[in-house]
Amino acid sequence: MSEAGPLLSTGIEGLDAILSGGLPARRMYLVEGQPGVGKTTLALQFLLEGRRLGEPTLYVTLSETSEELRAIAASHGWSLEGVALYEMATGDPVDTFGDEENTLYFPAEVELGERMRALLAEVERVRPRRLVLDSSTELRLLAQTPLRFRRQVLALKQQLVHRDCTVLMLENPIEPEGDVLLQSLVHGVLHMELLSPAYGAERRRLRVTKLRQVKFRGGYHDCSVVRGGLVVFPRLVAAEHHQEFPRETVSSGVGGLDALLGGGLDRGTGTLIVGPAGSGKSALASSYVHAAAERGEHASVFTFDEGLGTFFQRAAALGMDLRGHVESRRVTVQQVDPAELSPGEFVHAVRHAVESREARIVVVDSLNGLLHAMPEEQYMLLQLHELMSYLRQRGVVTILVLAQSGMLGAMTSPVDVSYLADTVVVLRYFEALGRVGKAVSVLKKRSGEHEDAIRELTLGPGGPKIGAPLDHLQGVMNGVPRLDVRGD
Repeated sequence: MSEAGPLLSTGIEGLDAILSGGLPARRMYLVEGQPGVGKTTLALQFLLEGRRLGEPTLYVTLSETSEELRAIAASHGWSLEGVALYEMATGDPVDTFGDEENTLYFPAEVELGERMRALLAEVERVRPRRLVLDSSTELRLLAQTPLRFRRQVLALKQQLVHRDCTVLMLENPIEPEGDVLLQSLVHGVLHMELLSPAYGAERRRLRVTKLRQVKFRGGYHDCSVVRGGLVVFPRLVAAEHHQEFPRETVSSGVGGLDALLGGGLDRGTGTLIVGPAGSGKSALASSYVHAAAERGEHASVFTFDEGLGTFFQRAAALGMDLRGHVESRRVTVQQVDPAELSPGEFVHAVRHAVESREARIVVVDSLNGLLHAMPEEQYMLLQLHELMSYLRQRGVVTILVLAQSGMLGAMTSPVDVSYLADTVVVLRYFEALGRVGKAVSVLKKRSGEHEDAIRELTLGPGGPKIGAPLDHLQGVMNGVPRLDVRGD
């Protein structure tokens, strides 16, 4: 119950969250979007939720047959038994396939009036609490003029609401901003979009552009049509998820790395590990995952660039049995395809790991893949900022891996996220005395002291090893150091 009266669940958990619980009952709503965006699927879920609650429901179709609707439902594993279906085109006594000369005796206003009377007769018979009208586009074509269309929609709205009915009207808008006239007549408007990137699967998103009497969550929300229906991923608002957690330092299980970091990483902080390809970034991140699992905590890894087989093989070569921890459900590893997974769906997956699996360590490897999933850099940074804030407030140790371009010398990053991180760990290759080594250093740690030394990093069967400070070399961070010949 809200200030708007009783709320009806849409049957879609994420959409109900955006609507602060659901749609106010006994009102008419507009669901608009281009063909294929998921309007029919949403409407069917709305009716199926009503059937589950024991409410009579009715689907009125002007553009699809009952057989097509049942086929759509079957593709999601649903049965429409108990949901009344009415084909308005064939339920009307007007013969739309008659001789063309006879259509002179059935002007648009007469035909539309006949259809409306037939529809209201069906409504009187079923007495639905939930009704879907698919689609208003067909009614507009029948009305032929905006004035007649508006008059018919107003009359239909009054008749249906008077019968204690909540109506979803589907619309295929001609203009990108939709039909302002129709939007002004309804209690709420749900706008759905289908985006087609240059590469990869199509992306769907929705936003509530109008909903009287209800404080809804504004902005765009990613969604996806899968077997089982429309899934909506509400936009994350970090301020809603504050939680108390113990303030403590988390060990990596690598003594030298913990010493370099001033004892380890603190809960509720984010760490950026940056460096060129192959320099050991994933190995350091994996050491925290392995140590957490050994302590009995849960950790989650989202890998964009590395296959699962390679991930487990590399960890095993470093003496870390992450596959065994996955089997014991202490570690979850999800391979993310940036061409298929929307940013909102990725954020939802992270939230699921934290809230349902109680992950205390979250690793994103790498941000380069996340950037590809959301090419608009400014929006990716805003979403990443919100995600990092959420993880901090949940007491999660977050590790972000970022691959830089180049091997030796100057390095460039595809995006600067260092300001979002509480701790920044930098890895570099360096050449000295006929060999190539790896160096590690900590440039920043907001939550406490850390070493300012540059140390050598080696990777082997015993895991990452942190060596002594490279105090006999100068210019290590540039990749080609020189021997320090200063006297004692």
